[in-house]
Amino acid sequence: MRPRQVQKEFRRQSSRFVILSTLLCVCSPTFAQNTNQAASGSVINIHVSRSIETVNYWARGSTKVDFVGTALMPRAEGSAKVESQKGALAIEAQLKGLQPPSSIGSPFLVYVLWAITPEGRANNLGQLVVKGNKSDLNVTTKLQTFGMIVTAEPYFAVSFPSDAVVLENKVRSDTKGAVAPVTANFELLQRGEYDAAHFEAFDMNPKIPLDLYQARNAVRIAKYEGAEKYAPEAFTKATKALAQAEDYQERKQKNAVPTAARNAVQAAEDARSIAIRRQREERIANEQKASQQAQAQAQAAQEEEARKRAAAEANAAQEAQARATAEEQQKAAQEQAAKDQAAAAKAEKEKQELRARLLQQFNRVLPTTDTPRGLVVNMGDVLFDTGKADLRGEAREALAKLSGIVLNYPSLHLTIEGHTDSTGSADFNQTLSEKRADSVRDYLIGQGLQANTLTAQGFGMANPIADNNTAAGRQKNRRVEIVVSGEVIGTQIGTKSMP
Repeated sequence: MRPRQVQKEFRRQSSRFVILSTLLCVCSPTFAQNTNQAASGSVINIHVSRSIETVNYWARGSTKVDFVGTALMPRAEGSAKVESQKGALAIEAQLKGLQPPSSIGSPFLVYVLWAITPEGRANNLGQLVVKGNKSDLNVTTKLQTFGMIVTAEPYFAVSFPSDAVVLENKVRSDTKGAVAPVTANFELLQRGEYDAAHFEAFDMNPKIPLDLYQARNAVRIAKYEGAEKYAPEAFTKATKALAQAEDYQERKQKNAVPTAARNAVQAAEDARSIAIRRQREERIANEQKASQQAQAQAQAAQEEEARKRAAAEANAAQEAQARATAEEQQKAAQEQAAKDQAAAAKAEKEKQELRARLLQQFNRVLPTTDTPRGLVVNMGDVLFDTGKADLRGEAREALAKLSGIVLNYPSLHLTIEGHTDSTGSADFNQTLSEKRADSVRDYLIGQGLQANTLTAQGFGMANPIADNNTAAGRQKNRRVEIVVSGEVIGTQIGTKSMP
């Protein structure tokens, strides 16, 4: 198969794997017993997407098992001799038909032989060195019962297998062992984790040792798995070992490169394993914290619900009482509003009556008009000497009577305004109007009115009320107006001035 076809076939076949996160529970174990096999051993079939056969090899002498290729690499095949030697098992594996690991995916650089126990523990038996399309491997293990698989890996020191299984053992008819039921778990690192990293494929240079490429791969995978954050000491050790290997390669110290590179691989794998463990612990801690928070929130919600029910019951009683109180208050407010309206009407009527009385009283003294500004008392020019601000006797008499009326109402305010005709200069007329207004103000203060209730101002010839071209009109324009106002007399009543 071409590399792309192999990857496509692998993705199709991988859906058959029973893989949930990194822990797989083995489904539907099946068992078959060979009556010709020795009673001292056992052959166990464990299904993880396909039958993975484990054998109890702990017997005298030796036996053989075959290897068959998976859908990922169907032309791969081989065999292994397993022999008991002084408390250990020696394994001599011979495999062929192996394609370059990179044909499966850019992260993969090597093949690794694994021993899988019935409990699902994976033991790294060693890296397969491929020459051409063949590989031999001689290793020992102290395991007793196990099955064997070959996986493509990014480097030799991985702690557990990827799901890129290219070979698995197959029990032969002459394999020594007996069938026994077993339940197993088989942990696999999903290949998708490497795919998600989007690692660039190495441009393999035959002059650079494969060990150095593995070291580079191991460090970048450890970094991708968060080792830089979660296992900084181990990750630093790995990067230093890689730097040392790179330096040896640069200085062409070929014999030193493999050792330094393998040290970097092992340190990177340690860092990656630590990072994964700590992230898992962190995730568990966060989940526990979230669970505790959820429980606390649920309890708080229950308490809040109970509080709301109690509050609702109390509110219902309060609302009933409040409605009764509100009805009483509304009735009282309506009664008070009626009283206030009546009082306001009475007060306004009293103000209007007082205004009318004052208008009548003022008119007995001097001509008075009811205006929006207030009651305007008009002192004509005849009450002053011509061109002067001195009050004549009749003027003082009129003002004395006026002050006598005003003294009974201290809240009244008097605004005294002086006006002239257009005869003479503007400055002369302005000054004359101011002096006449001041004379009136001073006289009223002398009659006992409070100075802070009196305001005097001259307007000169600015506000005529008649035609200045006639003698009669000019006489009307020469005047002093006393504007009487205050809250006590309210608004204009529209009464005409009385002669």
